[in-house]
Amino acid sequence: MKKVTEKLILIGNGMAGVRFLEKLQEQELCPYDITVFGSESHGGYNRILLSPLLSGEQTLEDVITHSQEWYEKNNIKFISGKTIVDIDRNKKQIADSDSQTYDYDKLVIATGSIPFVPPIPGHNLKGVHTYRTIEDVDAMLDICKTKKNAVVIGGGLLGLEAAYGLKTRGMNITVLHLCPVLMENQLDETASDKLIASLEDKGISVLTEANTESINGNEQVESITLNNGTVLSADLVIIAVGIRPNISLAQSTELVCECGIVVNDYLQTSDSEIYALGECVQHRGMTYGLVAPLYEQAEICAKYLCGDVAAEYPGSVTATGLKVTGVSLFSAGQFLEDDECRVIKLIDDKKGVYRKLVFKNDKLIGALLYGDINSSLWYQELIQSGEDITPYKSFIMFGSEFIPETNIENTSVAA
Repeated sequence: MKKVTEKLILIGNGMAGVRFLEKLQEQELCPYDITVFGSESHGGYNRILLSPLLSGEQTLEDVITHSQEWYEKNNIKFISGKTIVDIDRNKKQIADSDSQTYDYDKLVIATGSIPFVPPIPGHNLKGVHTYRTIEDVDAMLDICKTKKNAVVIGGGLLGLEAAYGLKTRGMNITVLHLCPVLMENQLDETASDKLIASLEDKGISVLTEANTESINGNEQVESITLNNGTVLSADLVIIAVGIRPNISLAQSTELVCECGIVVNDYLQTSDSEIYALGECVQHRGMTYGLVAPLYEQAEICAKYLCGDVAAEYPGSVTATGLKVTGVSLFSAGQFLEDDECRVIKLIDDKKGVYRKLVFKNDKLIGALLYGDINSSLWYQELIQSGEDITPYKSFIMFGSEFIPETNIENTSVAA
């Protein structure tokens, strides 16, 4: 039986927070009495599965990953539907929205991120929603029962997933994107054009370089006006233009914050008894919105808090592998070229495949795959390791499956 010596409070029950709890359970010595606060009414759930929940491909039971029983089984006190509003660092105490206080020895902040809502006139009308939680999905589905026209503002990953999910529910969908390239943080112009064609084949209209001037209606949204005068009918508007680290609680207690809560390689904040991880943190000047870096942070933080002083987080090489409306995509590293880079591309329109690799000084620094991502792990490992790719030059564009027998021992890819 593990000896409990300190009180540990976790603020935030999202994917990063729950992974942190899982990693705590794996440690040989976990000397903590653990209490977790989640502002939502659910246990832990997979936010990535909100899109299949919206489309009807998954149920709520499929999305929930950690039930109340899981917390009880692991001797974790889980308090749902509670928002923490204050941290008293001198007393080492937090307070919830009902003014109830809780003492801590170690505090971990995993408050995640919040949707960014631009100050578009009419953004607070009924029928205008963000896309972040199970409650957001429920609200959209209620509107789908009686309405037909939906406009999604934002052509990033979340916006496109919302568009696809709503289309499967029978809605007429228009996606508005301010940039000329969809998912500009993951795709280049060529891949974006292919994705737009795929979306339009599925009946989803896409308008790029579309600037929303206003959302119109009395109490309920009725239409959207673009700055070029175009008016689109809208019973439902989804705003999915990005997220921001949720740092208001940390700021209120004067922890050092910039874009996110500033942490060191041990995930410590400017207060050595307070840690932070996930989308709310800034590490070495970087914030992360992808799952893999957040899970890496969770593991390091759990190890360090349980006595592994060698556990350090060096940062992450961001890589995105996903399916958007049934199309497989992968991008990692620097996939946009500049004058110092060498770029090779493969385009197979018949198979719907596009592949782009970016090199610098005989090292792979970026990869973008569209339609076929079978070699994504190999490319990601080459980018992360900084390995000299000279031995692979003759076949690197074709992927890891073309590695000659004589080269297998020189690569980290499993046979």
